[in-house]
Amino acid sequence: MFKVGYFQFNPRFGNLDANRNTVLKALEPVEADLIVLPELPFTGYCFKNRRELASMAEDPARSETFDILAGICRRKRMYIVTGFAEKAGSRIFNSSLLIGPRGLIHTYRKIHLFNEEKRYFDPGDVPLRINTVRSVRVGMMICFDWVFPEVARTLTLKGAELLCHPSNLVLNYCQKSMLTRCIENGIFAVTTNRFGLEKRPHGSVRFTGGSQVVGPRGQLLARAPVQRKQLTVVEIDPKESKNKSLTGRNHLLRDRRPEFYL
Repeated sequence: MFKVGYFQFNPRFGNLDANRNTVLKALEPVEADLIVLPELPFTGYCFKNRRELASMAEDPARSETFDILAGICRRKRMYIVTGFAEKAGSRIFNSSLLIGPRGLIHTYRKIHLFNEEKRYFDPGDVPLRINTVRSVRVGMMICFDWVFPEVARTLTLKGAELLCHPSNLVLNYCQKSMLTRCIENGIFAVTTNRFGLEKRPHGSVRFTGGSQVVGPRGQLLARAPVQRKQLTVVEIDPKESKNKSLTGRNHLLRDRRPEFYL
């Protein structure tokens, strides 16, 4: 069995120290193989402009945030998938980091930017990829990637058994869509959302909470409240994702007819 979970909380905009301390305090007693954090959990989300984002974005190679998370993984022999405002030279990406006991394993840069994100983030340039965590094949996606079924399907075709989905969801039907992504691909998914109202002088956004773990048949294995902090760990059997049969005559992947698709 594989212990996977989410930590849903309400980050304080621009207060990297406070947000790092919140995560550190929450994860220190946890026993898990893999924990997923929200999208942009250390900076917050509602940036005024690209300059403000640049003042908070970090290069993982020179990042106090990364060092703290890597230290947790090293001490506890666990893995973390976390949202991250990534600075890469003159570019800034809405990224997700997979971190393990030996440090950074992979960086995924969000390929589908949502709404105002297009004003200050650069579009992702990293192909979708699978990484192995304790023999479990893990794919990464970020928030608005949920609306493009090609993301989950591509990761499934590459062999994903578990999707890790850091999010800052604001629409009230996004969580439901991930049940469908799991059904149509026969995989597990952890969607970690934040909650709360982030109020800035130029506008505000309310996030919908409801972080969740979903099984390959769309079964809801855990779900957080809409507006409350919660850390949850559940045991899953990743082998269940190898069964792609819906009936004795139907297979989720072998029944595909790509020659008829656009």
